[in-house]
Amino acid sequence: MHQGNASPILTEVAGGLGVITLNRAKALNALSLEMVRELTVVLRGWATDPAVQAVLLCGSARPAVEGKQSATHFCAGGDIRYLHDASLAGDFGVDDFFTEEYALDHFIHTYPKPTIAWMEGITMGGGMGLAQGCKLRVATETLRMAMPETRIGLFPDVAGGYFLSRCAGSVGEYLGIVGPHLHVTDALTLGLADAHAKGGSLQGLLDQLRQVPSHGADELMGRVHAYVDQQGLTTLPDATITAHLEQINRHFGQETVQDMAASLAEDASDWARQTLAQMAGHSPLMMCVTLEQIRRARSMPLADEFRMERSMVRHCFQLRKGAASETVEGVRALVVDKDNQPRWNPPSLAEVEPAMVEAFFEPAWPAHAHPLRDLIDPN
Repeated sequence: MHQGNASPILTEVAGGLGVITLNRAKALNALSLEMVRELTVVLRGWATDPAVQAVLLCGSARPAVEGKQSATHFCAGGDIRYLHDASLAGDFGVDDFFTEEYALDHFIHTYPKPTIAWMEGITMGGGMGLAQGCKLRVATETLRMAMPETRIGLFPDVAGGYFLSRCAGSVGEYLGIVGPHLHVTDALTLGLADAHAKGGSLQGLLDQLRQVPSHGADELMGRVHAYVDQQGLTTLPDATITAHLEQINRHFGQETVQDMAASLAEDASDWARQTLAQMAGHSPLMMCVTLEQIRRARSMPLADEFRMERSMVRHCFQLRKGAASETVEGVRALVVDKDNQPRWNPPSLAEVEPAMVEAFFEPAWPAHAHPLRDLIDPN
């Protein structure tokens, strides 16, 4: 899935910092299977390369068109149109994509060298899978962060169960079920970003490192932290999500999604009305699956959580095959036909039965045959 003959990722070692640039800007750097494979090869090689002391992931800029300025986006997620088309065609590449993407994300979480995610613009879905495993997550003022999978009949995968469930209170349930967009202040407040810097300032850091290489990971990361501090935003926007923590915890701490919707309906605030309106467009079944995922994941080690999600995503495409899949229907409505009229099955929260949700948590493979059986978390 090259753009012309362009490589889907670009690599450079700048003064000891290995830089990987996602290079599908026209597709908002959405991850293809080819990208996942190239990222894996590069990261494996750099893990033992003494010339690379730390690794940084960033996105390429979308070119300026029709009077619009160039914009840099980290990664809009997985290539969902490919997943839709491959699923309808019975292409086993769907299985390969999720197995290899999750293994890559786990590798980043457990990488033996410091890792940095430079999060500009859209950072969603698969982009969050790459970024949340990094040791230093830098957000710029252009950040638009979300896990909006329930909108396409999926669940917040790529270890979304793991990192969302570790947000304070019931925020993880809210982020996973509703999928709101977070900006830089919310990401920092919720622990989904560590530091902030001006958009477009990354190039200055790389120029400094090219001119004066670092000696060792500690020195390099010290310089990165110092540079980011210098480039920090002078003012941060007001919180949007975290201004509603009391309501989020009250409504999304309920036992079921049906209870959450009923609780929201009794709240006369604009925020509650907007939240219900957002939920009305999402798959009722997958909102309930997401709630179960996040609550199970809260007490699970990372590798086990990835294995759970790998079974779940197989069920997304195999419990109901082809066009009957909730995920295939969601992508059709949002991305392929763009009619924004998904025919969810069942069509309402009231019709979601516990057995429908439980089916997503049945093991898809015996433990010895699980495609991610070899994932091991560090002690």
